[in-house]
Amino acid sequence: MSTSEIDASVQTELDRLRESIDNIDAAVVHMLAERFKATQQVGRLKADHRLPPADPARETRQIARLRQLAQSANLDPAFAEKLLNFIIAEVIRHHERIAEEAENGGAENGEVAKGEVANG
Repeated sequence: MSTSEIDASVQTELDRLRESIDNIDAAVVHMLAERFKATQQVGRLKADHRLPPADPARETRQIARLRQLAQSANLDPAFAEKLLNFIIAEVIRHHERIAEEAENGGAENGEVAKGEVANG
């Protein structure tokens, strides 16, 4: 069945739902951007004080916390954990880069290279 064969009321409802999904996707992107701004600050603080980029104890607590939140929101906790693990891996990667730049006298004031997403 092509989209031209879909009943108009069904198409209207489909469009409404898709618009909602698009709005949620935009909100997720903006929330991740805010999270990464905060984690960039964490990375700079860690680099300034020569703290390790990764904090396995915190990561474990965060994963457990997110799994509980997911479960209470009727979201698959395994999916939530995979998502957080992906984010954590990016955070650590950027913390390592920030630490390396600080060690090597890299970017001025620990600024992130243009076009890079920083997280913490």
